[in-house]
Amino acid sequence: MAAPDQDQEYWTDERSARLALAHVVEPGDPGTAELVATYGVLDVWHRLRARGSRSRWAGRAAAFDLRAAIERTRACGARFVVPGDEEWPGQLDVLAGCEAVQDRTGPPMGLWARGARDLGAVTARGVAMVGSRASTSYGEHVALQLGHDLVESGIPVVSGAAYGIDAAAHRGALSAGPGDDGPVTVAVLACGVDQVYPAAHADLLAQVAARGSVVSELPPGEHPTRLRFLARNRLIAALSRATLIVEAAYRSGARNTVTWAQACGRPVMAVPGPVTSALSVTPNRLLRDHEAELVSSVEDVRALLSPTGQDTLVGHQEPPAPIDLLGETEKVVLEALPGRGSVGLDELSVRAALPLARCAADLEALSARGLVTETLMGEWQLTHRHLVRRA
Repeated sequence: MAAPDQDQEYWTDERSARLALAHVVEPGDPGTAELVATYGVLDVWHRLRARGSRSRWAGRAAAFDLRAAIERTRACGARFVVPGDEEWPGQLDVLAGCEAVQDRTGPPMGLWARGARDLGAVTARGVAMVGSRASTSYGEHVALQLGHDLVESGIPVVSGAAYGIDAAAHRGALSAGPGDDGPVTVAVLACGVDQVYPAAHADLLAQVAARGSVVSELPPGEHPTRLRFLARNRLIAALSRATLIVEAAYRSGARNTVTWAQACGRPVMAVPGPVTSALSVTPNRLLRDHEAELVSSVEDVRALLSPTGQDTLVGHQEPPAPIDLLGETEKVVLEALPGRGSVGLDELSVRAALPLARCAADLEALSARGLVTETLMGEWQLTHRHLVRRA
């Protein structure tokens, strides 16, 4: 297999064989993954091209044109990243040891990447966020907020650019402002990086490419299929430090991504939803069966990713309520005030069992905090009943 002369140093036999196999073999094909693991990509490619090959991929191999494939990659502004490149996400290597899930397995031959960011650097700290295409307003709101908060916390968001939760996660990530060099988001596609799928997401994918990466193991020009979506899910899970599922029905592609995260030994997180919603069945069931950790905020995600969780404890502490900042006698006076109506200073002093002067001073302090007010008749009443914690 000969690459164009000027590209000989870059397009080594190994890189060219990976490019060829990525064109010829469907992603995640178990038989090819096993052969590559045993014999290597060069040997597998030569076997496919050999006369008399009985492989189901032999016809595609015979028709493959290396020069045309390289030109298509160039034309769409993509780069073909392979193991050994500085940009290669090393976390994908875990797929070599995973059992097949729905007849897909193995690491990709290579990845087409389009975008401004280094793929390996962006995904090294990424968290996958997945869920239903037919999401609810609740699910989209949560995905938007979490996507934004994750990126603000320095954690990139990895998703699949589909309708619903995926799109909300990407948009939330893009709404954050970590600066030009900060982590943003990665869209992993089940088609070529030059394809817009779904078509309505042309602007979204352009924004992702501008501030993150658009990635696929399928060559430019290729369109999605059911098997390709299943193969894509393993990349989303393997690229990420953890997978977070926001909404998903009982039968869902997002559940497939969760299965891959479990196969890769990565943490799984789930956002609980209403028990009346069909789209909360999978997250709630994962939580019930202890297959996922409950997440309600970015602090939960950070705590689960942290070795000790100590760096996120402050995020879980609620700010003190005004009543928590009161002195002991101030609390006594506040508790002595009636829930409704008003009372004079003399009666309040008796109720609180405090000297008149002490009671008057505490009332002034409580008034300054906005918790009590003096009526035109010179009596005192509560202004913020909801802040009073009665035993």
